[in-house]
Amino acid sequence: RYMHANGASMFFICLFLHVGRGMYYGSYTFMETWNIGVILLFAVMATAFMGYVLPWGQMSFWGATVITNLLSAIPYIGTTLVEWIWGGFSVDKATLTRFFAFHFILPFIITALVIVHLLFLHETGSNNPTGLNSDADKIPFHPYYTIKDILGALMMVLFLMTLVLFFPDLLGDPDNYMPANPLNTPPHIKPEWYFLFAYAILRSIPNKLGGVLALILSILILALLPFLHTSKQRSLMFRPITQT
Repeated sequence: RYMHANGASMFFICLFLHVGRGMYYGSYTFMETWNIGVILLFAVMATAFMGYVLPWGQMSFWGATVITNLLSAIPYIGTTLVEWIWGGFSVDKATLTRFFAFHFILPFIITALVIVHLLFLHETGSNNPTGLNSDADKIPFHPYYTIKDILGALMMVLFLMTLVLFFPDLLGDPDNYMPANPLNTPPHIKPEWYFLFAYAILRSIPNKLGGVLALILSILILALLPFLHTSKQRSLMFRPITQT
C-alpha cells in the first residue's frame, strides 16, 4: 500500500520533470506528441484523484465531495451532473464503487495513450539539448546513455524505497487515518502535494465557475506553448537568462 501511494508521488515527480524538460528544450514543437502528453497529464491526474478517494478516510471522502461538487458550477446541467456522478445525493457507496472501477480502467487507457505518444514521437525522432541531429552518435555512445539511464532509475528507486521504508506517511494526510464521516468536515481540506498548484489556483478565485476554469486552464495552458514559440532558437539552453 505504501509502495502504491508513494510510487504515485514518485510518478508525479517524474511527470513534472518530464514536462519541465520538454518546456526547457522546446519539445513542444512536436505538436502531436506534446498535445497527447497534455491529454495524458489530465488522464493521470484523474486516475490519481480517484485512487485517493478509495481508502475512504476523512480526507478521501471530503476531497471527493469538494472536487466532484465543482461540476455543479456548469450552468443548467451542473447539479444534475454531480448527482449523476455521485449516484445519489451525496458521495456514498455507489460513488466509491464507480471510482474503484475507473481507477482500475484508466491506467489501461493511459497505457494506450502512451503508445500513441511514442508513435507520434517516432514520426519525428526525439529532441536533444543541442537541437542537432544525434542519430550518428546513438550507437557509439550507447554505453554512456545506458549507464546514465540506469543511474537515474537507481537513484529514483533509492529515493522511493527510502520514502516507503523510513517515512511512509511523510506525504500523506493524517486525517485519512480517521474513517470517513459525512457529518464532520476536516478543518482543512487539501489534496496530495502534486495537486496543490491546481487546488491553490482553484481556491484563490472567489467565483466558483471562475476557479474551475482557472484550474483546468492551469494545465491546458501547456497546449498553448507550440503557438507561443516564435523564436529561431528552439531550446532555452543558450539564453542568457537560463544560464547558471
